[in-house]
Amino acid sequence: MVMVDLHCHLLPGIDDGSKSMDISLRLAREATENGVTHALLTPHHMNGRYVNHKQDVIRRTKEFQEQLKAHNIPLTVFPGQEVRINGQLLDALDKDDILFADTAGKYMMLEFPDDDVPNYTSRMIFDIQQCGITPVIVHPERNTKIMAEPDQIYQLLEKGCLSQITASSYVGTFGKKVENFSRQLIEAGQGYVFASDAHDLPGRKYEMRQAFHKLRHEFGQELADQYQQNARSIINGENVPLNDLQPLKKKKRHFWLF
Repeated sequence: MVMVDLHCHLLPGIDDGSKSMDISLRLAREATENGVTHALLTPHHMNGRYVNHKQDVIRRTKEFQEQLKAHNIPLTVFPGQEVRINGQLLDALDKDDILFADTAGKYMMLEFPDDDVPNYTSRMIFDIQQCGITPVIVHPERNTKIMAEPDQIYQLLEKGCLSQITASSYVGTFGKKVENFSRQLIEAGQGYVFASDAHDLPGRKYEMRQAFHKLRHEFGQELADQYQQNARSIINGENVPLNDLQPLKKKKRHFWLF
């Protein structure tokens, strides 16, 4: 069965994901052991630390695919980017320096800062959508601003964005708070796909199999199948059916008097 991982950092020596080809090959083996058959390679791009230009990622992905074949690792890889929202993003689009999740240029894997949703986000996402692009917001469940103000992600999903939940978040690798928030997003229809966000870092391994097992147990086979189909649709540039979204309530702060 085809399983697509839309977000991973397997390319060697290009960002904080993998330091060497040997490490990348090990991560690729872990991916296949987790049932992953196809992976979108998404090095960080324009995040203030890393810039990974489109043509360079395409070249490196081709080289990595050749190494996978030489080592008999049954993983098909595609070039992509984890694009940080920033003031130069529209210029990068104009210069054709952005890679999408699909060859048709329909879906962009879009990242926010870990602790913020910039004030210009709604306007920029509107401009991106005017170009016929659907942002897929990556790991919103780990964004501290969204955790504190869940309406931030709800409003973006209401406007037609999609979202990607990290498998490790849902199974508790990032702690109980992130695990619980992941579950709340899924229950409210505010998740669309799982991805690994795999790095060669502690706590950043492949846990796709465990996440889907838990999803089936908590929400049923139908939703698990839909998450997998959504990932396939995104990488194929096909339409993804929008969920029936429910808002999450902002947690009330309690003030104690004596």
